[in-house]
Amino acid sequence: MSYTINRMFKDTTLEDIDARTRAALSDNGFGVLTEIDVKVTMKKKLDVEMPAYRILGACNPKMAYHAIGIEPRVGAMLPCNVILREVEDGVEVSAIDPVASMQAIENAELRAVAGDVRDLLEKAVAAI
Repeated sequence: MSYTINRMFKDTTLEDIDARTRAALSDNGFGVLTEIDVKVTMKKKLDVEMPAYRILGACNPKMAYHAIGIEPRVGAMLPCNVILREVEDGVEVSAIDPVASMQAIENAELRAVAGDVRDLLEKAVAAI
């Protein structure tokens, strides 16, 4: 089982895909709570160069609230990360598959919520 939902974009920039990703997430009930520019961080901390790599911490508040109500410690696995990274042929977007990430928690009700979140993330990635 893949642990991410992926989509590749050719002949575009990371900034264009970033804007499109944020819009698609918003249209599907997600907000971006955190952003980590991994390229900048690695240059600053390790003085190494790497292609652009950005992590967006996306959250659907209704789904997060529901999940926390079912399993209070699930917050350790939130938010849903979406990465944007420059690759040889363009920009790849990868969103966490919540069903895969929640397999460690034995709770059928939580798995159902994870399935709903996966559906929303799949729609968002498809809409970019």
